[in-house]
Amino acid sequence: MIRSIALATALLAPIAAVAQDLPTAPYLPLGMATTAGQAAVAACADEGYNVSVAIVARSGETKVLLRADNAGPHTVGSSTGKAFTSASLGRDTAGFANFIGGSPENGGLRDMDSRMVIQAGGLPIKIGEALVGGIGVGGAPSGAIDETCARAGLAAIGAE
Repeated sequence: MIRSIALATALLAPIAAVAQDLPTAPYLPLGMATTAGQAAVAACADEGYNVSVAIVARSGETKVLLRADNAGPHTVGSSTGKAFTSASLGRDTAGFANFIGGSPENGGLRDMDSRMVIQAGGLPIKIGEALVGGIGVGGAPSGAIDETCARAGLAAIGAE
């Protein structure tokens, strides 16, 4: 019996070592998330807009939340919801809003998850081909401006 256990242990040890060498799933490092958030806040500030910027991981959990001085209280929820929506769906929130608005049968998607905000200003964060998170900006006078600031955040970290 002891010989069987020892033999099994010896045979399985190389498998365990190989399993430890497998690559882990891509993720968004905190430093990159912070850089993207700061760049997005700065881009909107340069245009005179006080916004909040949220960066979420692929899981939808918030990694970074920045709120500019004098940003409205609603901007935190808006930016977080946009980031969550983009990370969850892997697409921009403006395109998703148009998809829903373009066909009445898609209207039910609005109620898919209460954390989703379906307005322009949210973009997925992709490093290479891997979806690693989402960025959301809220507080500029239009979703198009929010999206422009989000794009500045992506550019700052070389993400798509």
